[in-house]
Amino acid sequence: MSPVMPPAKASIPEDLRIRVVPALSEIDADAWNSCANPGISSSADLNSELCASSASVTQDISYNPFISHAFLHSLEASGSATARTGWQPQHLLAEAPDGSIAGAVPCYLKSHSRGEYVFDRGWAEAYERAGGEYYPKLQVSVPFTPATGRRLLLRPAANAAQIRAGLAAGLIELCRRHRASSVHLTFLPEAEGAFLADNGFLHRTDQQFHWENAGYATFDAFLEALSARKRKTIRRERREALAPGITVHWLTGSDLTEEIWDAFFTFYTETGSRKWGRPYLTRQFYSLIGQHMPQDIVLMMAKRAGRWIAGAINFRGSDTLFGRHWGAIEHHPFLHFELCYYQAIQYAIEHKLQRVEAGAQGEHKLARGYMPVTTHSAHYIADPGLRRAVADYLVRERAYVEAAGQELAAAAPFRKDLAEQEQD
Repeated sequence: MSPVMPPAKASIPEDLRIRVVPALSEIDADAWNSCANPGISSSADLNSELCASSASVTQDISYNPFISHAFLHSLEASGSATARTGWQPQHLLAEAPDGSIAGAVPCYLKSHSRGEYVFDRGWAEAYERAGGEYYPKLQVSVPFTPATGRRLLLRPAANAAQIRAGLAAGLIELCRRHRASSVHLTFLPEAEGAFLADNGFLHRTDQQFHWENAGYATFDAFLEALSARKRKTIRRERREALAPGITVHWLTGSDLTEEIWDAFFTFYTETGSRKWGRPYLTRQFYSLIGQHMPQDIVLMMAKRAGRWIAGAINFRGSDTLFGRHWGAIEHHPFLHFELCYYQAIQYAIEHKLQRVEAGAQGEHKLARGYMPVTTHSAHYIADPGLRRAVADYLVRERAYVEAAGQELAAAAPFRKDLAEQEQD
């Protein structure tokens, strides 16, 4: 039986119970998803709903695959995000008097700062030099996944604001009970960050590069929006990437066989071991997501001489294609750009998706049509001294991120005058 936490602050409604659950397997999938993706269980269900309706779709219909029960449970059940790997699940549930789940938070007790993509190692080192203990800390995020999505998950209700406040207060109380140094909610929507900033958390910004669909009918139509030099570069890169007889295949749903996952995991471990030293995800993780959420996955796989040689994995949301990671067993110039960026853009155009999120960092994405976008996180620091130091640092960091974003946006590859007739 998971422990029941009494309200830590008056902001938790008296009729709301905040409970800690040590595994997604102990939470009913439908109950979790009613908070994470209300009314929608997969991108396939969303597709069916959109096709069946001739009416305009409200903005309330959305789907994020990463906060679904299937994705988070696959991370835990596969051994990828567990106490052994430094990600001890400590999920918060907000329960109504009848026992139904009104809100949830994907939360982990961390013994390190790996696999987060929002770097706080400098904070940890400074605190430890001053004699403090930075770990354990609480991390509210999707492990190994730098994609923006809600972190305070709420079932639609009239008292949603109270439930949200109760979850935030519950995180602070959980921090106290674990004697953790801090709570970190990363890659959350700006509005959620603003709410937390009003409730004792520090606001941090960073930057990613996203591609936005301006209603392009084809990939060539997208290229026409770029300057002549950028168009020529992309066309050359695409030709050279496939020149050695390489073909690209989009795989989803029933295409995702164990043989395909074997090949992709080989790519992932080959490339991941060079980048991180030890890949984060286990082979079983891919089998589980292939079993439980195949329609949410799009693999861009490259084949040469009858064998798979490289691949990039993407997840599909309601209006977004999320690029995650890639790998290869053969090196070919520009193949990384083709699989991770150009194929993703082409898929988004053909399936009328609004954007492509290509993961963390990478100013090289700018030349390929991916524009700078500000990301947000919120941080509760228990020690007043560390909190003051971090707050001061974040003021300067936010100013830097804003200035860098403006500078990069000014260097966008798009034509300055779309009416201008440029010759290739």
